[in-house]
Amino acid sequence: MDKKLGLTALTALVLSSMLGAGVFSLPQNMAAVASPAALLIGWAITGVGIIFLALALLLLTRLKPELDGGIFTYARAGFGELVGFCSAWGYWLCAVIANVSYLVIVFSALGFFTDTPGHVVFGEGNTWQAVLGASLLLWLVHGLVLRGVQTAASINLVATLGKLLPLGVFILLAIAAFNFDRFTVDFSGVQLGQPVWEQVKSTMLITLWVFIGVEGAVVVSARARHKRDVGKATLMAVIAALGVYLLVTLLSLGIVPRAELAEMRNPSMAGLMTHLIGQWGNALIATGLVVSVCGAYLSWTIMAAEVPFLAAQQSAFPRTLNKQNRHGAPSASLWLTNGSVQVCLLLIWLTNSDYGTLLTIASEMVLVPYLLVGAYLFKVARWQQKPWATFIAVGASLYGIWLLYASGPLHLLLSIVLYAPGVLLFLFARRGGRGEQRLSRYERVAVLALILGAFPALWALAK
Repeated sequence: MDKKLGLTALTALVLSSMLGAGVFSLPQNMAAVASPAALLIGWAITGVGIIFLALALLLLTRLKPELDGGIFTYARAGFGELVGFCSAWGYWLCAVIANVSYLVIVFSALGFFTDTPGHVVFGEGNTWQAVLGASLLLWLVHGLVLRGVQTAASINLVATLGKLLPLGVFILLAIAAFNFDRFTVDFSGVQLGQPVWEQVKSTMLITLWVFIGVEGAVVVSARARHKRDVGKATLMAVIAALGVYLLVTLLSLGIVPRAELAEMRNPSMAGLMTHLIGQWGNALIATGLVVSVCGAYLSWTIMAAEVPFLAAQQSAFPRTLNKQNRHGAPSASLWLTNGSVQVCLLLIWLTNSDYGTLLTIASEMVLVPYLLVGAYLFKVARWQQKPWATFIAVGASLYGIWLLYASGPLHLLLSIVLYAPGVLLFLFARRGGRGEQRLSRYERVAVLALILGAFPALWALAK
């Protein structure tokens, strides 16, 4: 039996990891911070930037086919062991946090069918019933992935097709109901009280969040049947997702006015469907949301387990994570990842938190790994004298820098706080790795700076 992933499975993996919960809340999220004019500019920047990033990933799979694992291996090959570790650590944290948020969202959506004003069962996904259900789903998917990545990817393909159905229905109905005059009301967002450029900045982390997962095929490239399919799958999925996001966001503003849309409860697509076809449209979107998030969660479980497994092979993570079971699944890494998710679920219940903050943290932790993809391609393209590759690398790098700028200083401080504990893991892994692995002078300075920088960052965040 062929246990490698083909083009269709790879494309579904990338598309499913991007089309999760975000698309169902996207209308309200964007309407709350931006006018139609700002949305058009924001999506133009994001569209160009994310295509540059997808092309950068495609080119690196062609120019450096020997590098499996993408996010971690590109950073390590281009900028050394410590930077490679930080890229893997940040990406793995992003994946763990994303998986926690997906589990919370699933049971928050199920609350549509179970909760009444006088009887709350799942609530916002943070009740004990929701945490118990999320835990059961967590370990069900854990067992599924342990049976092999190919098996999980095949199920993910079915889930991807399932999530596209309600999205397609919504887009067709929204096209029929679209009113251009309604779309152009307060076109520049005077009611928001912010200039258009500030509105554009406010959309950046939202648009980034819905594209997190673009690197999915690259992360599992070692399991691809043909390496050339990795880049193709990435680009095809990005173009498809971009089309869906554009249609969902812009058409929504032609259904109800922006100010009304901004006040809708999430998932706002359910409210829009109720407006279009009545109450059963709400049930359709709630069902679609559950299927969509479960599919995205399955994709992210595969990717989250792959990163520590690959990093352990290079002694960046403890070598005990470099284990596969008889089905070829990264079992040790999977236990670490899902054990971390379980702890976070318990903390969600104990603190009565929701997933909004989790999504912000997850978006921030992936910014540096994305920037390093463009930067590494720049080094490779200059060394191999590839002008077009250099152009793509500059575009991807500029997009990464823009995202860091748009995210703001508060989120950068949060990144330092989260990267600092990882340094201790890096030191432990290096100590237990190959004997010749000693910290360079640069690495010692960087490690000290990260640890010391965490203290003022914590103080600033606590203010």
